[in-house]
Amino acid sequence: MNVGTRLKELRVKSGLSQRELAKRVGVTNSTISMIEKNNVSPSISSLEKILSGMSMSLLSFFEVEEDAVFKPQAAYTESDFKDVSSSQVHRKMLGQFFPNRQLDFTVETFPPGAERSVKALVELGDKAGYLLEGQLVLTVGEKTDILDQYHGFYFSSTEEHFFRNEGQVAAKMVVVRCCH
Repeated sequence: MNVGTRLKELRVKSGLSQRELAKRVGVTNSTISMIEKNNVSPSISSLEKILSGMSMSLLSFFEVEEDAVFKPQAAYTESDFKDVSSSQVHRKMLGQFFPNRQLDFTVETFPPGAERSVKALVELGDKAGYLLEGQLVLTVGEKTDILDQYHGFYFSSTEEHFFRNEGQVAAKMVVVRCCH
């Protein structure tokens, strides 16, 4: 697989310019350009950081996209959600390839003991969510709260945050991250 070509293809499908993606993740647009032209090979951690700007995991990045053609419609079925899971948390995203999208919409399931740490994004934006099932511990900055079923959260995506399921059952939530 050609990493630079794949990155460019996904960035364009996500409706982002090199500058917009670079701003989201706190790198220079020349870094994105050099990777896309295969002038440099990013480290795994650098690639992961860049992919976070498109809400994509490394696993998803290296999957071959046979059905990544955008089909505009108003309603979507479960099969339209793209798996962007990490090692512990099951994440499904809707609208990943929507041109010029301004939000990320995911359904996230945390099995018992699962956790997910999210580094602060450079780009200004908001993150909100609603817990459908279970219970999660949420830490934003220095503050920790317990989210029970039907509780929600809302904070700036520029704040580092951490979710952890300390319960005995899976926790499931809907999350929306908007970009300003």
